[in-house]
Amino acid sequence: MDFRDRHIVITGGAGALGTALVGALVEAGAICHIPCFDEAEAQRFALREHKQVELTVTGNLADEQAVARLYERISTLWASIHLAGGFAAGPLRATSAATMRQQIDMNLMSCLLCCRAAVNAMAGNGGRIVNVAARAALEWRSGAGMTAYTASKAAVAALTAALAEEVAKDGILVNAVAPSIMDTPTNRNSMPKADYSLWPKVEEVAATIMFLASPENRVTRGAVVSVYGKS
Repeated sequence: MDFRDRHIVITGGAGALGTALVGALVEAGAICHIPCFDEAEAQRFALREHKQVELTVTGNLADEQAVARLYERISTLWASIHLAGGFAAGPLRATSAATMRQQIDMNLMSCLLCCRAAVNAMAGNGGRIVNVAARAALEWRSGAGMTAYTASKAAVAALTAALAEEVAKDGILVNAVAPSIMDTPTNRNSMPKADYSLWPKVEEVAATIMFLASPENRVTRGAVVSVYGKS
């Protein structure tokens, strides 16, 4: 896939999935804009000095002004990929209102605000938007024990389908992926007895995202693509 000289925003680009995706995108010629929460996150990012990577310390992506500043710096935006989010487990009876709002901000509001900014930045030029939902966003019963997270990610899936219909005539194709538990060092540490061979690898999930964000994707829109591996 040829992304030569195409400007792409990747939120959550400094994470495990983001690092795999940014690595593949720069190899394909893309210019990657990575918002980081703080300077410490920026310094941890392995590709921070790559000539095709532009890091900005953006702060909270649930903040309208922070998101506006991020996108207004990019002259011609091709794609916006939204990996940023957060996870909280626990039964609803024990979940505070603050945690519920945090999950909505981290998973839904950050995605929604970046989608809006991307649509405005792409006006008249077309482009691609890819969101990240979750398996529980499609299989609601599997979200028992993490209800606030499940609800916020289900909202991301609904946002994806609705926005895809809204902007299709503008040449903007909006899709999402819904991963199961991915094979990352953090997930291995938290579940040491799991069978890691069943989990999708971040490089595999990144490959699906790349296609959805690519010029080669000419017709797929409104999809929430399950990327479960063998799990």
